[in-house]
Parts: sequence; structure tokens; C-alpha cells
Amino acid sequence: MVVLDGVGDKSLNNKMYRFSNHLFIVLLFYLAGYFELLAQDRALSKQPRDIKVMSFNIRLGVAKDGENRWDLRKELVVKTIREYTPDLLGLQEVFPMQEEYLRENFPGYVYYGRSRLVDPNDGEACSVMFRKDRFDAIEKSTFWLSETPDKPGSKSWDSSLPRIANIVRLEDKQAEGKKLVLINTHFDHRGKVAREEAAKIIKNRVSTLEKGVGVVITGDFNSAEGSKPYQFLVGVNLIDTFRLAHPTRTEEESTLTAWKGRLIGNRIDWVLCSPKFRVLSAKIDRTHDQGRYPSDHYPVTSTLDYK
Repeated sequence: MVVLDGVGDKSLNNKMYRFSNHLFIVLLFYLAGYFELLAQDRALSKQPRDIKVMSFNIRLGVAKDGENRWDLRKELVVKTIREYTPDLLGLQEVFPMQEEYLRENFPGYVYYGRSRLVDPNDGEACSVMFRKDRFDAIEKSTFWLSETPDKPGSKSWDSSLPRIANIVRLEDKQAEGKKLVLINTHFDHRGKVAREEAAKIIKNRVSTLEKGVGVVITGDFNSAEGSKPYQFLVGVNLIDTFRLAHPTRTEEESTLTAWKGRLIGNRIDWVLCSPKFRVLSAKIDRTHDQGRYPSDHYPVTSTLDYK
């Protein structure tokens, strides 16, 4: 039997105490690391697959709008888009100087758009943007809303101008490679028949897509809810996301600002989707800066999820 004197006993106890503290700290370190990894795994397993969609008529940059001209509101347009951070963005009335500004300010997005005229770089475009880190583009194309949809610059019926739709087929890297199609368009502002025929063309295009693919449509349709273009498009195969999210119709659903924040009027800008998606939310974005509005249209937004 070994007997320790008081000094040796105290020294041994101090060493054991320090060793226990060191072991405890090491254990805490490893436990912290383990729980951090566990939290990361859980975060990844619950990574949201929500798709934030925005449709935004940014008002043509060559318009003589006085105090609302492009140079005086372009920063607010960018701020409005940034605040929503869309995954998919459909733009209408985009002129070359506006395209350049958007490209500079949104380097994290792929931009696709061409003019509705014969020259793809001349005049107004109906463009789409989507997040580079989320989507891979499979195909990008344009068709005209006319009796000759493959003919650049073509128009038919009572259309005042050539009208187009841009279409992109995407693979969602955040959702196990699910496929979706985004169509962005702008119907004629004068031709009633042209709007109706345009709706039929887009409906037919959707019907020819492969089964199982999700479809999202954004646009300025220059048509009210209940109009013939609306009736042609919205139904079994396409859902009006705003009306699904807000079943009770009110008079304060204008998507035109009139530069003054108008509320009463028609909802002519829509986000539509196929039944492959669940609609989580939808709204008319009434962003402004002390009464200054980014465009003569409000952007409209929807948040979707795959069923």
C-alpha cells in the first residue's frame, strides 16, 4: 500500500482536475461539431424548394414620362426586384438600355430576351431572367403571337404591333432536377381579337409540352379577369395564382399604378401555373419610394412549390 503525503495528494488532485477540464472541453468541442453537422444535414434535408416568381412590366425606357422617365426610376426598379429576390422573373417592355442596366445589376441571373421585331436587338423585348445557381437552361426560344409564329416581326388580326412570347425550359437543381417551363408574354394593348388569339396560341403551346413538366406563365395580358383571353387560359390546365390565394375578388386589384398608386381597376398582369405546383402565396407588389413608383405597372408575385 502506498501512502501519499498531503503535498503529493494535493498535486495529484490538481493534475486530475486539469485533465478532467481538458477532457470536458475536448468533449464539448466534438459535441458542438457533431450537432453543427447534424443541423446542416437537417437544413439540407429541409431545403426549401419554393419558387419565387415575379412578373414586372418595367415601362419602356424610351417613353417620354417626364419625372417618371427611366433614368429617374431605374434604381427603384432594381431595388423592387432585389427586395423580392425572384427565382423566375418575367419582364415586359424592356429596351436595350434597360437590358444593359439589368444585366449589370443582376449578375447572378441568366438573362434571355429578344426584340419582337425582325432585328433581335432593336426595340422592345419581352425578357426572362432566372437564377444561375438554381436553374440550368435546357432550351430558350421565342415565338410570335400571330398566324405565323415562327416568322420574326409578324403580326395578325387587329394587333397594333408584333407581339411575342419567350419560353425557357429549365432544370431545377434545387429540386432533384425537376423540369419546368417558363413562358413570358405581353398581349396587344389595342387588338381585342389579337389578345384572344394570342391566348389560344399559348394554350396550344402548353398542351404540346411533355407530360409531367411544370408550367409557369408570366405576363402583361392587357385583359381583365373574366375576359375571353382569361377564360381561354385559366381553367383545368392553368391556375390563376392570385385568385387561388385570394378567393374573394375586390375592386382594389389594379395592377396599373397610373404613377400615383392607383388601387381600383383591373388586374391585367398575371402569374399562372400548372396544377403541378402548389400556390403558397401571391400578391400585387405596391412598392414605392415616398410616392414614386418604379413603373406604371405594379409587379405581381407568386410563391410556388412542387406538389
